[in-house]
Amino acid sequence: MVRCYVEIVEKLPERRPDPATIEGCAQLKPNNYLLAWHTPFNEKGSGFGAATKAMCIGLRYWKPERLETLIEVSVECGRMTHNHPTGFLGSLCTALFVSFAAQGKPLVQWGRDMLRAVPLAEEYCRKTIRHTAEYQEHWFYFEAKWQFYLEERKISKDSENKAIFPDNYDTEEREKTYRKWSSEGRGGRRGHDAPMIAYDALLAAGNNWTELCHRAMFHGGESAATGTIAGCLFGLLYGLDLVPKGLYQDLEDKEKLEDLGAALYRLSTEEK
Repeated sequence: MVRCYVEIVEKLPERRPDPATIEGCAQLKPNNYLLAWHTPFNEKGSGFGAATKAMCIGLRYWKPERLETLIEVSVECGRMTHNHPTGFLGSLCTALFVSFAAQGKPLVQWGRDMLRAVPLAEEYCRKTIRHTAEYQEHWFYFEAKWQFYLEERKISKDSENKAIFPDNYDTEEREKTYRKWSSEGRGGRRGHDAPMIAYDALLAAGNNWTELCHRAMFHGGESAATGTIAGCLFGLLYGLDLVPKGLYQDLEDKEKLEDLGAALYRLSTEEK
């Protein structure tokens, strides 16, 4: 994975990744097997970049019995480029959401089941004995923000099975809400709120692609990040039949992406 990251950043200069990814890739060591993915703790590594890259990990390890591996791979993949709990827990979050979609788990359960996996990620980080003090200082933020969100939507307890939205939740109100969830007034900027906005849009839109776009892709924050996550999860839940064909029929590298998807599916289903 380290080799792929370094190669692709060099090969695609016109596709500039986010600054944290560029900085993280500069610290990777593809020729050093033991330390290849060990990057320094990054105070600024809390952004959305790790969350938007990790969905394929959820496809690879979607089965419930592969949870431990999903946690390890998504955490390591996340902290290669975003070595900050808010950043790499975003990676864990989107990988888990994809696995939940593949399992057919009810959407309303995803948030609370994801929070149950966060202590397992913390235990894994403790075992690797890297940046423990820095992680402890910043760990609570991701969990606290998500707990606050689930309580706001009245889905924090197992007995609660319907998300509650405000009566007036138009574009302007959503914008205010997304900024409130953010750590800096720009919705979707960080690893906690990029998946949160995508999840919120899915809960509200159901199988309505246009409504999902309004909520996850057309807002004043990091709408490319939130839209990427929401679009991926929508496709897993409902397929492509509800998405306008013009958005994907001439997609760049379409055949290569389909081959990769088929390979991921084959590997994840055949594996004993």
